[in-house]
Amino acid sequence: SQSFNDTEIGAIPAKWKGTCQTSANFTCNRKIIGAKYYKADGDFDPSEYKSPRDSEGHGSHTSSTAAGGLVSKASLYGLAKGTARGGVPAARIAVYKICWSIGCDDVDILAAFDDAIADGVDIISLSVGSFFSSEYFDDTIAIGAFHSMKNGILTSNSAGNSGPSLSTITNFSPWSLSVAASTIDRKFVTRVKLGNGEIYE
Repeated sequence: SQSFNDTEIGAIPAKWKGTCQTSANFTCNRKIIGAKYYKADGDFDPSEYKSPRDSEGHGSHTSSTAAGGLVSKASLYGLAKGTARGGVPAARIAVYKICWSIGCDDVDILAAFDDAIADGVDIISLSVGSFFSSEYFDDTIAIGAFHSMKNGILTSNSAGNSGPSLSTITNFSPWSLSVAASTIDRKFVTRVKLGNGEIYE
């Protein structure tokens, strides 16, 4: 993806201690400076990439939203062309692939937290969660985020995708930042008139 182009980025910082697990379908550059994948049980689905490469697009989407570089002439099926960019386009990215088609194992999540801390990341952005909230001492993400906080690293995590019912927020430990999208209870109507005179709202 052009979001991860490194042509405008300088040398990798000297403080970086991470590595890149390259494969036939994945490489790092000066934008994506580290990449690892985790599967402690070794049970890989043959349809998935045995590499840090994203097989369904979720990780690529969330990392480009957070730190994607400028992409000119971006559009949705040719509509609304413009320049797309992530929240911090100059930021580097380290990939720690912990999820697969069957889910994300606790042991892999904690191993990735440990590696990210040791590698020297500045912030951890984690778009992973459960459908149910847990007590902090049983919550793998809360435990990993606590260790990152103790090392001076903020963990920003998704608050879940289950609302708007009560008690649907996850990843809300006081030592991490929970992020979510929301909607309002109002509707703004826009009418579109086509060339044939039909009007749509």
